[in-house]
Amino acid sequence: MTPIPDKEPTPAGLTLRMATPAVSAAFDAPDPMEDSAIIEASLREPERFAELFNRHAAVLHRYVVRRLGPDHAEDVVAETFTRAFEKRRTYAFDRSDALPWLYGITTNIIGTHRRAEVRGYRALARTGEDPVAVAFDERVAARVSASATRERLAAALAKLGRGERDVLLLIAWGDLSYEETAQALGVPIGTVRSRLSRARRKIAYALGGSNPTDVTEEV
Repeated sequence: MTPIPDKEPTPAGLTLRMATPAVSAAFDAPDPMEDSAIIEASLREPERFAELFNRHAAVLHRYVVRRLGPDHAEDVVAETFTRAFEKRRTYAFDRSDALPWLYGITTNIIGTHRRAEVRGYRALARTGEDPVAVAFDERVAARVSASATRERLAAALAKLGRGERDVLLLIAWGDLSYEETAQALGVPIGTVRSRLSRARRKIAYALGGSNPTDVTEEV
Protein backbone atom coordinates (compact mmCIF):
# COMPACT_ATOMS: atom_id res chain seq x y z
CA MET A 1 0.00 0.00 0.00
CA THR A 2 1.33 3.40 -0.93
CA PRO A 3 1.85 5.47 2.23
CA ILE A 4 -0.11 8.70 2.53
CA PRO A 5 2.26 11.66 2.90
CA ASP A 6 1.92 13.78 6.01
CA LYS A 7 1.23 16.94 4.03
CA GLU A 8 0.30 17.20 0.37
CA PRO A 9 0.41 20.44 -1.59
CA THR A 10 -2.97 22.10 -1.77
CA PRO A 11 -4.65 21.32 -5.13
CA ALA A 12 -4.38 24.34 -7.41
CA GLY A 13 -8.13 24.54 -7.88
CA LEU A 14 -8.64 25.28 -4.20
CA THR A 15 -6.45 28.37 -4.22
CA LEU A 16 -8.19 29.96 -7.20
CA ARG A 17 -11.19 32.26 -7.16
CA MET A 18 -14.84 31.35 -7.44
CA ALA A 19 -16.12 29.96 -10.75
CA THR A 20 -12.65 28.89 -11.84
CA PRO A 21 -13.17 27.36 -15.30
CA ALA A 22 -10.74 24.49 -14.66
CA VAL A 23 -12.60 23.41 -11.54
CA SER A 24 -16.06 23.88 -13.01
CA ALA A 25 -15.26 22.03 -16.20
CA ALA A 26 -13.69 19.12 -14.38
CA PHE A 27 -16.71 18.46 -12.21
CA ASP A 28 -19.77 19.35 -14.27
CA ALA A 29 -21.16 15.82 -13.99
CA PRO A 30 -23.27 15.17 -10.88
CA ASP A 31 -21.50 13.14 -8.24
CA PRO A 32 -23.69 10.99 -5.97
CA MET A 33 -20.90 10.45 -3.43
CA GLU A 34 -21.45 11.76 0.07
CA ASP A 35 -19.18 14.54 1.26
CA SER A 36 -17.49 12.24 3.74
CA ALA A 37 -16.62 9.80 0.94
CA ILE A 38 -15.13 12.60 -1.15
CA ILE A 39 -12.99 13.74 1.77
CA GLU A 40 -11.86 10.20 2.44
CA ALA A 41 -11.00 9.68 -1.23
CA SER A 42 -8.97 12.91 -1.18
CA LEU A 43 -6.59 11.38 1.37
CA ARG A 44 -5.12 9.31 -1.47
CA GLU A 45 -6.16 11.49 -4.39
CA PRO A 46 -5.79 15.09 -3.17
CA GLU A 47 -7.32 16.54 -6.33
CA ARG A 48 -10.66 14.94 -5.38
CA PHE A 49 -11.09 17.58 -2.69
CA ALA A 50 -11.93 20.09 -5.42
CA GLU A 51 -15.27 18.27 -5.75
CA LEU A 52 -16.17 19.56 -2.30
CA PHE A 53 -15.31 23.09 -3.42
CA ASN A 54 -17.49 22.73 -6.49
CA ARG A 55 -20.37 21.44 -4.37
CA HIS A 56 -20.38 23.96 -1.51
CA ALA A 57 -18.40 27.08 -2.46
CA ALA A 58 -21.37 29.02 -3.83
CA VAL A 59 -23.54 28.70 -0.71
CA LEU A 60 -20.62 29.63 1.55
CA HIS A 61 -19.87 32.62 -0.70
CA ARG A 62 -23.45 33.90 -0.30
CA TYR A 63 -23.20 33.51 3.48
CA VAL A 64 -19.93 35.45 3.67
CA VAL A 65 -21.30 38.21 1.45
CA ARG A 66 -24.25 38.64 3.80
CA ARG A 67 -21.95 38.99 6.80
CA LEU A 68 -18.96 40.86 5.39
CA GLY A 69 -20.09 42.26 2.06
CA PRO A 70 -18.64 41.28 -1.31
CA ASP A 71 -15.11 42.63 -0.84
CA HIS A 72 -13.88 39.82 1.42
CA ALA A 73 -16.05 36.95 0.22
CA GLU A 74 -13.80 35.27 -2.35
CA ASP A 75 -10.76 35.40 -0.09
CA VAL A 76 -12.68 33.99 2.87
CA VAL A 77 -14.11 31.13 0.81
CA ALA A 78 -10.71 30.32 -0.67
CA GLU A 79 -9.16 30.28 2.80
CA THR A 80 -12.00 28.10 4.08
CA PHE A 81 -11.26 25.37 1.57
CA THR A 82 -7.52 25.67 2.02
CA ARG A 83 -7.89 25.15 5.77
CA ALA A 84 -10.42 22.38 5.24
CA PHE A 85 -8.01 20.58 2.91
CA GLU A 86 -5.22 20.83 5.47
CA LYS A 87 -7.49 19.54 8.27
CA ARG A 88 -9.35 16.88 6.31
CA ARG A 89 -7.72 13.95 8.15
CA THR A 90 -9.46 15.13 11.32
CA TYR A 91 -12.91 15.16 9.70
CA ALA A 92 -15.62 13.15 11.50
CA PHE A 93 -16.25 10.65 8.72
CA ASP A 94 -19.51 9.46 10.28
CA ARG A 95 -21.01 12.81 9.20
CA SER A 96 -22.02 12.49 5.58
CA ASP A 97 -22.69 16.22 5.05
CA ALA A 98 -19.58 18.39 5.34
CA LEU A 99 -21.41 21.73 5.06
CA PRO A 100 -21.71 22.34 8.84
CA TRP A 101 -17.98 21.63 9.16
CA LEU A 102 -17.23 24.09 6.37
CA TYR A 103 -19.54 26.69 7.92
CA GLY A 104 -17.58 26.32 11.15
CA ILE A 105 -14.28 27.01 9.41
CA THR A 106 -15.83 29.94 7.54
CA THR A 107 -17.23 31.37 10.77
CA ASN A 108 -13.81 31.22 12.43
CA ILE A 109 -12.32 33.13 9.50
CA ILE A 110 -15.15 35.67 9.61
CA GLY A 111 -14.22 36.18 13.25
CA THR A 112 -10.88 37.61 12.14
CA HIS A 113 -12.86 40.22 10.19
CA ARG A 114 -15.33 40.98 12.98
CA ARG A 115 -14.44 44.68 13.00
CA ALA A 116 -15.33 44.93 9.32
CA GLU A 117 -18.57 43.04 9.96
CA VAL A 118 -19.59 45.34 12.82
CA ARG A 119 -18.66 48.41 10.78
CA GLY A 120 -20.97 47.20 8.03
CA TYR A 121 -23.90 46.78 10.41
CA ARG A 122 -23.24 50.18 11.98
CA ALA A 123 -23.07 51.83 8.56
CA LEU A 124 -26.43 50.33 7.67
CA ALA A 125 -27.91 51.42 10.98
CA ARG A 126 -26.57 54.96 10.51
CA THR A 127 -27.28 55.59 6.83
CA GLY A 128 -29.90 53.05 5.83
CA GLU A 129 -27.72 52.14 2.84
CA ASP A 130 -27.03 48.43 2.79
CA PRO A 131 -23.54 47.61 1.42
CA VAL A 132 -24.51 43.94 1.20
CA ALA A 133 -27.72 44.29 -0.82
CA VAL A 134 -25.86 45.48 -3.89
CA ALA A 135 -24.30 42.04 -4.21
CA PHE A 136 -27.71 40.44 -4.75
CA ASP A 137 -30.26 40.70 -7.52
CA GLU A 138 -32.62 43.66 -7.74
CA ARG A 139 -35.54 41.75 -6.24
CA VAL A 140 -33.63 40.96 -3.06
CA ALA A 141 -32.18 44.47 -2.89
CA ALA A 142 -35.68 45.94 -3.21
CA ARG A 143 -36.95 43.72 -0.40
CA VAL A 144 -34.09 44.85 1.80
CA SER A 145 -34.67 48.50 0.96
CA ALA A 146 -38.38 48.14 1.75
CA SER A 147 -37.75 46.80 5.25
CA ALA A 148 -38.63 49.37 7.89
CA THR A 149 -36.68 47.49 10.53
CA ARG A 150 -33.36 47.02 8.77
CA GLU A 151 -31.54 49.90 10.48
CA ARG A 152 -32.58 48.85 13.99
CA LEU A 153 -31.85 45.22 13.24
CA ALA A 154 -28.39 46.05 11.89
CA ALA A 155 -27.64 48.08 15.01
CA ALA A 156 -28.78 45.17 17.18
CA LEU A 157 -26.60 42.70 15.27
CA ALA A 158 -23.60 44.99 15.75
CA LYS A 159 -24.14 44.92 19.51
CA LEU A 160 -24.40 41.15 19.85
CA GLY A 161 -21.47 39.20 21.23
CA ARG A 162 -19.56 37.24 18.63
CA GLY A 163 -20.86 33.89 19.86
CA GLU A 164 -24.46 35.10 19.85
CA ARG A 165 -24.16 36.57 16.36
CA ASP A 166 -22.50 33.44 14.99
CA VAL A 167 -25.25 31.18 16.33
CA LEU A 168 -28.08 33.45 15.20
CA LEU A 169 -26.77 33.90 11.65
CA LEU A 170 -25.73 30.29 11.11
CA ILE A 171 -29.32 29.33 11.89
CA ALA A 172 -31.06 32.26 10.17
CA TRP A 173 -28.79 32.65 7.12
CA GLY A 174 -26.90 29.36 7.00
CA ASP A 175 -30.12 27.39 7.55
CA LEU A 176 -28.37 25.04 9.98
CA SER A 177 -30.19 23.11 12.67
CA TYR A 178 -29.27 23.51 16.35
CA GLU A 179 -27.26 20.28 16.17
CA GLU A 180 -25.46 21.33 12.98
CA THR A 181 -24.69 24.74 14.49
CA ALA A 182 -23.21 23.01 17.54
CA GLN A 183 -21.06 20.87 15.23
CA ALA A 184 -19.97 23.90 13.22
CA LEU A 185 -18.89 25.88 16.27
CA GLY A 186 -17.62 22.96 18.32
CA VAL A 187 -19.85 23.75 21.29
CA PRO A 188 -22.57 21.79 23.14
CA ILE A 189 -26.09 22.09 21.77
CA GLY A 190 -27.13 23.65 25.08
CA THR A 191 -24.70 26.49 24.41
CA VAL A 192 -26.30 27.02 21.01
CA ARG A 193 -29.73 27.22 22.59
CA SER A 194 -28.66 29.67 25.28
CA ARG A 195 -26.78 31.93 22.85
CA LEU A 196 -29.69 31.92 20.44
CA SER A 197 -32.13 32.72 23.22
CA ARG A 198 -30.02 35.69 24.36
CA ALA A 199 -29.59 36.94 20.79
CA ARG A 200 -33.32 36.74 20.08
CA ARG A 201 -34.18 38.60 23.29
CA LYS A 202 -31.74 41.39 22.49
CA ILE A 203 -32.94 41.74 18.92
CA ALA A 204 -36.60 41.57 19.90
CA TYR A 205 -35.97 44.34 22.43
CA ALA A 206 -34.19 46.47 19.80
CA LEU A 207 -37.11 45.98 17.42
CA GLY A 208 -39.72 46.94 19.96
CA GLY A 209 -40.91 43.40 20.58
CA SER A 210 -40.92 42.13 16.98
CA ASN A 211 -40.15 38.46 16.44
CA PRO A 212 -36.50 38.35 15.28
CA THR A 213 -37.09 35.09 13.40
CA ASP A 214 -39.42 37.04 11.10
CA VAL A 215 -36.97 39.80 10.29
CA THR A 216 -33.42 38.43 10.28
CA GLU A 217 -33.81 37.54 6.61
CA GLU A 218 -34.51 41.19 5.83
CA VAL A 219 -30.96 42.45 6.46
